[in-house]
Amino acid sequence: MEAATWTAIGLLAATSLGSLFYLGSRIDFLGARIDSLSCRVDALGARLDAVSADLGARIEAQGAKMDEHLRRHTG
Repeated sequence: MEAATWTAIGLLAATSLGSLFYLGSRIDFLGARIDSLSCRVDALGARLDAVSADLGARIEAQGAKMDEHLRRHTG
């Protein structure tokens, strides 16, 4: 009976450690995926900043043209 108890304890410990290592490797894998997605989001953010800066400059230029046009026609 004692041998069966120690066998069950050993199997439980081995299963627990195996599960712990498996879950640890899965967490590491998911962390790497999140890091790669973070890099992609940062790159998209940089592109969006560049586009918005260019768009802002174009809007300002259009506003200046409209101001000049209104000055010419209003006196």
